[in-house]
Amino acid sequence: MAWALKLPLTDEVIESGLAQDFDASLSGIGQELGAGAYSMSDVLALPIFKQEESNLPPETENKILPFQYVLCAPTSPAIKLHDETLTYLNQGQSYEIRMLDNRKIGELPEITGKMVKSIIRVVFHDRRLQYTEHQQLEGWRWNRPGDRILDLDIPMSVGIVDPRANPTQLNTVEFLWDPSKRTSVFIQVHCISTEFTMRKHGGEKGVPFRIQIDTFKENENEEYTEHLHSASCQVKVFKPKGADRKQKTDREKMEKRAPQEKEKYQPSYETTILTECSPWPEVTYVSNSPSPGFNSTHNSFPVAEGNGSPNHQPEPAVQVADNLLPTATPQDAQQWLHRNRFSPFCRLFTNFSGADLLKLTREDVIQICGPADGIRLFNALKGRVVRPRLTIYVCQESQQAREHQPKHENGDAAASTFFVYHAIYLEELTATELTEKLAQLFNISPRQINQIFKQGPTGIHVLVSDEMIQNFQDEVCFVLDTMKDDTSDGYHIILK
Repeated sequence: MAWALKLPLTDEVIESGLAQDFDASLSGIGQELGAGAYSMSDVLALPIFKQEESNLPPETENKILPFQYVLCAPTSPAIKLHDETLTYLNQGQSYEIRMLDNRKIGELPEITGKMVKSIIRVVFHDRRLQYTEHQQLEGWRWNRPGDRILDLDIPMSVGIVDPRANPTQLNTVEFLWDPSKRTSVFIQVHCISTEFTMRKHGGEKGVPFRIQIDTFKENENEEYTEHLHSASCQVKVFKPKGADRKQKTDREKMEKRAPQEKEKYQPSYETTILTECSPWPEVTYVSNSPSPGFNSTHNSFPVAEGNGSPNHQPEPAVQVADNLLPTATPQDAQQWLHRNRFSPFCRLFTNFSGADLLKLTREDVIQICGPADGIRLFNALKGRVVRPRLTIYVCQESQQAREHQPKHENGDAAASTFFVYHAIYLEELTATELTEKLAQLFNISPRQINQIFKQGPTGIHVLVSDEMIQNFQDEVCFVLDTMKDDTSDGYHIILK
């Protein structure tokens, strides 16, 4: 180098050696980028993986990966050469991801002829949103009740087995597939990038997401926990047809650039290849908690035991009413609106305290929020509860047996007897619902209740059907008796 000739001899020799080492260290960069637009090792250093360092060993950079995932959507032409690709998607549209087996002959023989498990998730690209991911997703859930961020289009998918979508993880789906067979999974993303922008005054840029796929094989316990491969790509999601318009706009902008400027940008590819990345931090994908009314630790039916007091037969968990109090501050009122799915109206009620909201009449709320949401908000403010279609009260036979205890000297046997009844609220008015409610009340499995009978005239046992329940009088009282089923481990319940 010319500037090195001006240095003294000793320094010149040192600088010459340093320059050679520096040139040699740069010699491989062009070769790595030349291998293809998608083999960019700097993707691993992005903060989107929630890890400062990649878990991938250095020798894997030039290794042929066992799998390859191809998203069938074009990349943007407005991305510079050394940047990661960006793909635009339409909200709710089905996009194919091809799951390709890229193994060499003899590689990973333990999965030959076996299934592997892949988990697809949509996550945030920006670190700022990653730190508040849980709050962001919970806010989206309140604004879009019943919707999912990521869905599988099962009818269009090919080669997937046992697809699952956990209701508590709106941004995750999973399935099994055989690498030796053709596999294509179609996904739908239902959130749009602008839903998570900080300010919404119009014209904001949407936040980028990442689509990440983690693949696992079975361990010795036949659980899919051993990590095989992970890859991801960057996407932005627009309202329907918005991705097509954005792609067209980017293409037109690039056509107007000078040829020298175009050389600094990547061409648009017809498909998007997901690049290798670190596996997603391990979380519990399937809830181990039993469903409401089911407790697998109970193997017996304890209805006929005990004295029926609340200490022995606990009431089922009842959701505490979230009523807005007059003493609520404006901040408390804002949180109440969020919890009750009134987030779109938070700005309108920014300075309203609990007392201010409770003073609003039905006509005021409807005028501010519209008929549908106005009626819903008014009912929520007044704490109105929907009355159940049928209420019945039940008590255990063991309590009633106290009536037969010996009388005291004063002849009063029942003076100290205290019977505890439990209320059961029915909405569907079916025998199945009654079975589940009784099982939930006594904290057992519904499968332990074989049949429910009602004691009829002359002591006969009449099978309880949907029609019979529909003809029960409201707030009728029953005494519960149990009878062991000789053919199984279950029980029959008799309503007296």
